[in-house]
Amino acid sequence: MGRVSESSSVSPLPPADLPATLGALRAAGYRYRTVKQELSDNLRDRMRSGAPRFDGIVGYDDTVLPEVERALLAGHDMVLLGERGQGKTRLIRSLVALLDEWTPVIVGSVLNEHPLHPVTPASRSLVAEAGDDLPVGWLHRSMRYGEKLATPDTSVGDLIGDVDPVRLAQGRTLGDPETIHFGLVPRTNRGIFAVNELPDLAERIQVALLNVLEERDIQVRGYQLRLPLDLLLVASANPEDYTNRGRIITPLKDRFGAEIRTHYPTDLELELALIRQEADLVAEVPEHVLEVLARFARAVRESPSVDPRSGISARFAIAAAETVAAAALRRACLLGADADLPSAEAVARVGDAVSVTSTLRGKVEFESGEEGREIEVLGHLLRTATAETFRARLAGLDLSGFTALVEEGRTVETGELVSATDLLRQVGTVPGLAKVLDRLGVGDAPSPGQAAAAVEFVLEGLHLSRRLGKDVTDAGRTRYGGRD
Repeated sequence: MGRVSESSSVSPLPPADLPATLGALRAAGYRYRTVKQELSDNLRDRMRSGAPRFDGIVGYDDTVLPEVERALLAGHDMVLLGERGQGKTRLIRSLVALLDEWTPVIVGSVLNEHPLHPVTPASRSLVAEAGDDLPVGWLHRSMRYGEKLATPDTSVGDLIGDVDPVRLAQGRTLGDPETIHFGLVPRTNRGIFAVNELPDLAERIQVALLNVLEERDIQVRGYQLRLPLDLLLVASANPEDYTNRGRIITPLKDRFGAEIRTHYPTDLELELALIRQEADLVAEVPEHVLEVLARFARAVRESPSVDPRSGISARFAIAAAETVAAAALRRACLLGADADLPSAEAVARVGDAVSVTSTLRGKVEFESGEEGREIEVLGHLLRTATAETFRARLAGLDLSGFTALVEEGRTVETGELVSATDLLRQVGTVPGLAKVLDRLGVGDAPSPGQAAAAVEFVLEGLHLSRRLGKDVTDAGRTRYGGRD
């Protein structure tokens, strides 16, 4: 077949000491390995040395990752099944780190052919003619990953390839292989290719992947060509789509060597670890506020008012933490016209979490009977999460100093635009505050913002445990007082 070539894509520059010719490559002891052999060898090396194998993956150490490792060691293509926001794409992309950092390629080959294992007739001829003087290029592992989000309009040409009308117009004949424009899958030869949301791919298009998974080759229209592909194919799917709305055709399911189920964080600590790792916070969010949000996300996920088939993405809790941090930053900006004001520091408080019930309700699919009650349901779950965190963090402490603040009809006012200084001025010296700060992990020298966050958390917790009353004014401020 004709020469398949293309100008190289932008790639990191390889080290200067890598072999530059086929002869030097052989002399350096390089050998050809398939992608699956390469992944398996590198995984085994990391397992033996104790090096990290899947960076950035939280909560899967004892469940999903062992199954992924078994699939890689067995050389299996795999499909990951799980609801939205369970890190399927992140896990797939992390597999790239198990590839060799640099791999040799025949310069100009669009199929990234290995100099020691050319697959196209043109490349085999080139190797035979040039011999040991054949120039060798180097491909970084970051360039050996391809990904396609499956959509109903995806075509066989997008994935596998098609005839290029421009090349035909240039005078080439229809039988010339140079007229083929290869799709995403063959262009990822000697790499990892991922299909996200595979059930959304039309069934007739899924058929085009059958040969890729079993025979490891591709067919383009009526051309008599067989290109043995060397790649790992990984797909993701939502179980609900997998069984109902869309489906993976049976012959294609049969060709995946491993079907691996993902899941949401199994406990609170993992949920918190995920938020800490992923949330881009523009202000300080104390640990007890993060815990409220983590419990809130888990409560929403388990609520009978929420459609369990849709799932509550891990992005829900992450976005909640970012929203709360933004509320704290907004308060600091609005109150901090004078840069000397200590109240201008941005520290989130538990009251800032109320804003997430309206901004994040679009991430939740409710049962049909809850129409019109979405904010009410989320508000109840948030209060439940706050009460649980209050009990978990401050159980057993003497908080009578806080209840004494509202004796004889006095109130303590807080809210989105109440500064830390104003809140602390109202409460003054409170017996038991030092122990509260210690339990919340703030330390011996808290900032005014941190101390105010702790005070507001205690006041809200006492209200939720029916030891304080609470009123919300028309201006959006919250007043804590004695119970009627």
